[in-house]
Amino acid sequence: MKGLHLTADLHRCRCDAAWLTDAEALGEWCTAAVQRAGLQPVSHLFHTFPPSAHGPGGVTATVLLAESHLCLHTWPEQRGVTADVYVCNFSADHSAKARALMDSVVAHFQPEWTEQRSLDRGETA
Repeated sequence: MKGLHLTADLHRCRCDAAWLTDAEALGEWCTAAVQRAGLQPVSHLFHTFPPSAHGPGGVTATVLLAESHLCLHTWPEQRGVTADVYVCNFSADHSAKARALMDSVVAHFQPEWTEQRSLDRGETA
């Protein structure tokens, strides 16, 4: 069960606003980012939420990986994104690939600031 779980809250993202509302475009980018990081996508779900009184609807983009998952949630009215990257390290240590993927996510959205966390999961011995 060993793995690495990374999370990031991205605030005041300076990316093009369409990245926060276009599920298809964001999904294509996510799949390509996963592959660039050397991870293996096995399925995905990309969903745009309807607009609300607060503004346009956000997106949830999830890519299931052979190693675990990438999940993004966008908050266009706040120009925010929450990101979650988890990799299992059962057959190999995928930690560097997870970090590369998270770095790519942060760079893509260009936040003014981020709050990032890292959690080693499972037994260490």
